[in-house]
Amino acid sequence: MEAAGLTRPRSTPRVERPQLALVAALLGLAVAAWALTDNRMAGMESTPGMDLGGLGFYVTVWVVMMAAMMFPSVAPTVTMYDRLRAGHRAKGRGAAPDATAIFVAGYLVIWTAAGLLAYGLLELGRELDPAFLAWDKGGRWLTGGVIVMAAIYQVTPWKHACLVKCRSPMMFLAERWRPGRDGALALGARHGAWCLGCCWALMSALFAVGVMSIGWMALIAAFIAAEKLLPWPRSTRYAVAIALLVLGFSVSVAPASLPGFAEPTGQATHDDGGHDAGMQMMR
Repeated sequence: MEAAGLTRPRSTPRVERPQLALVAALLGLAVAAWALTDNRMAGMESTPGMDLGGLGFYVTVWVVMMAAMMFPSVAPTVTMYDRLRAGHRAKGRGAAPDATAIFVAGYLVIWTAAGLLAYGLLELGRELDPAFLAWDKGGRWLTGGVIVMAAIYQVTPWKHACLVKCRSPMMFLAERWRPGRDGALALGARHGAWCLGCCWALMSALFAVGVMSIGWMALIAAFIAAEKLLPWPRSTRYAVAIALLVLGFSVSVAPASLPGFAEPTGQATHDDGGHDAGMQMMR
């Protein structure tokens, strides 16, 4: 049986004008981030095992990607935090006016750290360069396996526990409340950690199919938003799991027939930081 926090939509207070403006700002930033990401990735062909380019280029693109993908689904939590901040400030408890922005920054810090870890692991794998992981040997099976792993994680108790926190953050925010900017940063980071626990496997699937693909980004972002916002969390989790299973087996067995999926066939040369910084494997 699903926990109460996952069996019905969140019951939240009526959204006031400041929170409506905040939601509009978050969605506007997400739209701008999607547009910027699309511009940065123009002409790139995203494939499994693609070169991620220089660290500075990658971090910039990754943070913008996270804003594009996560801001729509995290907006309810941010507005809830802002209501609590406004309430504490009205009572003279020192909740700084910019605390909400710092809360969002703390959230992004966690996802930036996760992106750096992923970068390090992929670069380490590239340095080791085991021949048996070539795409025409074990590479396709590894890629499909990562996606199937993400499907399995969807139905685990760990996924469920993290999703409860993401969907019903009021108690978490109220119980862990800390005043001031340091408190906002810490609380945002803590919520980011729960969100990472909820979504890390889906992000692994994104890396598996091609992390710099706008199409795959949009699909994974839709999965994340559906899980966090739709009123049928259990059904949505299982539906996403089934979709990932189909994707994983398709990548392993018949990748050429999968729409939008590009198989790696060679390594592009690159410089250290330009727009074309080795971000694709040419077909």
